[in-house]
Formats: sequence, C-alpha cells, structure tokens
Amino acid sequence: MKAVLSGKEMKEFDARSIKGYGIPSLVLMERAAMAVAEKAEEILEKEEAGTVWSVCGFGNNGADGVAAARMLFLKGYDVKIVFPQRDGKGSEELEAQLNVVKRLGIPVMTAEDLPDPVEKKIPVQPFRKAGERKRSCRGVILDAIFGIGLSRNVEGAYRKLIRWINGQEDMKVIAVDIPSGISSDNGSVMGDAVRADVTVTFGEKKLGQVLFPGRELCGHLFVKDVGFVPESSAEREKHVQMLDREDLLRIPARMADSNKGTYGKVLVMAGAKNMAGASLLSARAAYRMGAGLVKVFTPEENRLIVQEKLPEAILATYDTKETEKDPENFARKIARETEWADVIVLGPGIGMEDYARCMVENVLKDAYVPIILDADALNLAAEYRELTGYFTENIIVTPHMKEMSRLTGIQIEEMKENPVRTAREFADQYGVVCVLKDAATVIAGRDGKTFVNGSGTPAMAKGGSGDVLTGVIAGLVALGLEESDAAALGVYVHGLAGEAAEKHFGVHGVLAGEIADCLSEVYRDGI
Repeated sequence: MKAVLSGKEMKEFDARSIKGYGIPSLVLMERAAMAVAEKAEEILEKEEAGTVWSVCGFGNNGADGVAAARMLFLKGYDVKIVFPQRDGKGSEELEAQLNVVKRLGIPVMTAEDLPDPVEKKIPVQPFRKAGERKRSCRGVILDAIFGIGLSRNVEGAYRKLIRWINGQEDMKVIAVDIPSGISSDNGSVMGDAVRADVTVTFGEKKLGQVLFPGRELCGHLFVKDVGFVPESSAEREKHVQMLDREDLLRIPARMADSNKGTYGKVLVMAGAKNMAGASLLSARAAYRMGAGLVKVFTPEENRLIVQEKLPEAILATYDTKETEKDPENFARKIARETEWADVIVLGPGIGMEDYARCMVENVLKDAYVPIILDADALNLAAEYRELTGYFTENIIVTPHMKEMSRLTGIQIEEMKENPVRTAREFADQYGVVCVLKDAATVIAGRDGKTFVNGSGTPAMAKGGSGDVLTGVIAGLVALGLEESDAAALGVYVHGLAGEAAEKHFGVHGVLAGEIADCLSEVYRDGI
C-alpha cells in the first residue's frame, strides 16, 4: 500500500525535510534532477538521439529542469533551455542553477524564439496506451514549466510552450514531477496541459497523477526517492492510499482442515424476470473469489438458466406476481434467506418494480450482515429517499457516476472534479463504505480511510463488469475481511482480473464473465 498526496500535503512533506530536519533544498533538487537526467539518458540511448530541450518555468520545478539540462549537457548531449519570457523573476534555487548554466554556455531561449505551435490542445492518441508515439524519436523534451503548485489556468506564453511541446510528435516528453497544466489535487486540466510519455515524480505519487485525465497524461509514471525524511506509519495512514500487489497477501489463506462453511455464505439477490445475467455474474465472481457457498435469490423464471450456467450455486426463487399479492409472505421469505447469509449482494438487475422496492426495504431494515448495494437497489434508494434512512455501517454502496448523481443530486461533471471528496462526504454522511466507480475508482471507508484504485483497463468498460465487482467484494467479506478492506481490495483485484482478461481477449473483446474467470489468475500469479 502506497500513500498518495495532494499538492498541499506534498509541499508540507517537502518542507518537513528541509525546515524540520535541515536538509538543504539544493541537495533534494540535485537528486531530483539526477533522476530526471537518468531517465532522459535512458531514452536517448535507446532511441539513439542526442537533442534535449528543457522547457522551464520560473519556480523550483523549472530549477529542476535547468539542473537536469546541465547534467545532460555535461554528458555531451545537445541541450537547449527554454523559458516563457526574458524578464521572469525566478526562485532563489532557479537563480543558483542559472548561474551555473551561464558559465557553462548552455543556450537559453524564450517562447518568442520558438516557431508558432500547431493550434491544437492536448493531442488525442486513440488505440495507443499512454506514453506511446507513432514516429521515431529525435530527442527528448523536459517539461519543467509547472510543478505541483499550479493554482490557476495556464495562458499566454505558458500556453504557447505547452502547445509547442504537444506539437513535437517526434520527441519524447518527460514531465518533471507532473505534466504542466495538471492539477496535483484532482488530475484536472487547467486550461491546457502537456501530454507526457514519462513522468518522473519525487517522494510519493500525487492525486493528480492517479485521477483522470491527469493519470493518462502522465504516461509512464516513475516515483523516485530523492532523500525526503519518511513519515511514520501513523502519519502515512492519514493520506489517501493506493493498493499494490503486496496487499494481495491480506487475502486469507485456505486451510488444509477447512470446509465450505469455513469460507462464508454469500446471498446474491439479483436479476429480474427472465433476466438472470446480473445474478449469474455476481454469483460466479463470489465463487471465483473464494466464497464457500453462494445462493442466488431470483425470480422463478430464471431457475433453468441459473441451474444450467452455474450449477454450483444454491437456488432460491420467488414468484413476482405472488409477491405483489402477498407482500407480507414475501417479507417472511426474504427474512429466511437473509438469516442464512454472512454477506448479501442486493440490487443487480432487480428492476424498479414494487416487489424490488419491497425486497430492498426489508433487507435494509432487518439484515445485520454486510450488504453490498448496487445498481437498481441504489436507483430505488434515489427514488425513494426514505430507504437511505436504513443506511448503516454494514452497508457498502457501489455506485457509478450516474447512480451517484441520482443519489446526491450532484452533477457528474462536478463529481469528476473531485471524486475523492464526493465519495468521502457520502460515506461520512451515511456511515457507509462508498465505492465510487469510475476509470479511477475511489473507495471511502470507515475511520476516514480513503483509497484510489490503480488497477484496471478500458477493456472493462462493458455491461456486467459492475456485477462482477459486487461478487468480488462479497467473496472477500465472506472470507473474513472487514468491509472497508474488502471494498478496497475487491476493486483492486477486480482491476487485475480485467488486465488479465485483456491479455487473453484484447482491449475490445473482453466480456464481464471473462473478468470473473480471470480472478483465478490473480490468485495464481499474484499471491
């Protein structure tokens, strides 16, 4: 598990080493510049190129760029340094670096000396992963215009430099700390932004590098230790976290003297009349995740397809017409099923009929085991607001952006500006675990724990993928994980399974069921 910092947190982290422990800022700067120069040299040698443009601003990010340029110049590369304008006032560290550069005779230019950029914003690169360019490389551009302190939209000469960088399609772009124009707090584009092939960042990842669109514009992200004094474990836990493969070790081992009852009972309450797909995907994923027993509670019309496609599942059915005629009997049936379960998946594909509302209300009111609310259960809660009054700490909600907008009344565009805050506020308001699904899913758990997921692939943008996620999380709860940990680890494992499925079927060809089946590969290869 790794900490992910906001721009403000990173500045405090930086100041702690400099002011609190007396490490000279120039020492940290030299190490940062060396990390950038080494990455540039690696690319230059691979591409057999020799030209370096270091495009710098007037702050300490620019000073990093000047220092890296100097190191590459001393290695024999053809280096040019570019600033937005001639009369800019630089930081103390930048002036110190420029004094060395002037003595060495490294050419220093301004944006005025460059040809007009092609009038386009961030270049779109369809069907290629971040960091990949079509043409051969004739050199490297170091993007050191803005660092993590950018607080307003870029304009003027700064925008010209950014667009000039983006127009050099035959140059590899290395962003120093973060691509210029990206907010370090939420990954948004502040007017215009550099698309980097590589980003070399220092100390810890930043939120703007793991949330979109900043995550894509970073290209390949490398985190370098430049000598910051590390925080204590307690201090690190206060930050947003990102899971890694070491966290897979937290999945409980399977014991030799165990049986199916050892690994929990999952009740999947999903599917509508003649629509069993969601229930099958969720149940299959719960089994693949390691649950001992999985029961599907679904309309009678789905009996044959469930028995045929997932014979391992226990099956319980109900007559949708009878539920409307005798809701009290339906409530008793629901109570019997929920008493059996250790964890419940509620909502995928159940529809918006009265019986579905009855099911959701009775489960929320009477069940005291962990409940994963998804899809139509969330839509019902949005339409019948009184249902949110049953939300308690045993609830995990898994909305995508549109479902979250229905629940909160907040526009999707506004939520995307700060998904961490959106998920955190919802979790705190209702006392639930909130899994806000998006390309970079945010998990807001108990006790202020917040996670951003780093796994996954666009191949997972298919119907049914969310149903699989509910089963994954349910399976982890069944194995014994606490709700917050199960949600965070479940999202991470789900993404890894998607990556594994993409290797088999390609970015366009993955089906949700294949994500569920590839969970076994995550277990096999990752633990």
